[in-house]
Amino acid sequence: MVAQRLSVVVPALNEAAGIRAALEALAPLRARGHEVIVADGGSTDGTREIAAALCDLVLSAPRGRALQMNAGARAASGDVLVFLHADTRLPADFLIPESSLWGRFDVRIEGRHPLLKVVAWSMNLRSRLTGIATGDQAMFVRREAFPGFPEIALMEDIALSRLLKRRGRPTCLSQKAVTSGRRWESRGVLRTIVLMWSLRLLYFLGASPARLVRFYK
Repeated sequence: MVAQRLSVVVPALNEAAGIRAALEALAPLRARGHEVIVADGGSTDGTREIAAALCDLVLSAPRGRALQMNAGARAASGDVLVFLHADTRLPADFLIPESSLWGRFDVRIEGRHPLLKVVAWSMNLRSRLTGIATGDQAMFVRREAFPGFPEIALMEDIALSRLLKRRGRPTCLSQKAVTSGRRWESRGVLRTIVLMWSLRLLYFLGASPARLVRFYK
């Protein structure tokens, strides 16, 4: 039995094109005794069927990333919860210190646009300075300290970070999770940078997540 068992929670919605590769990348963790849970938000493209043979549990949850991750956390049995987007890969042979209450990985954004390196660098620096983590950075938290993601339409990762910061600063692991740059490149990298910073500013100024998600979409 591993000294510190991880439960990796993967929220998914119509991820049939990539869920197999995402879960196969987690096979070495499962082989070492860790747990992988897919929290499906109502996929209609075969995501659940593909995932079933490649994880420990596929569960149905109300649609919404926070709702899905909270459902996965309730079903988890590990000591540490790791919340992993379906388009993000954990680094190989990483180690979460047993003293860590919560934290995240540095991130590298995979893609062809040269600005993606700058985006990732700024994301990692901002996170270290502010103690705020984002979902792309594969947040982790000890199960007994997890208060649940605030069940809001957007910014659930920011809201959780604020709650956890009351307990202590995050552990910022320099090993890099690799996340897809597809949403950046499909929308335009500069346009997405402006959009994300605008959303964060509006949220800081008190705009409701329900209003922000309409702007985001």
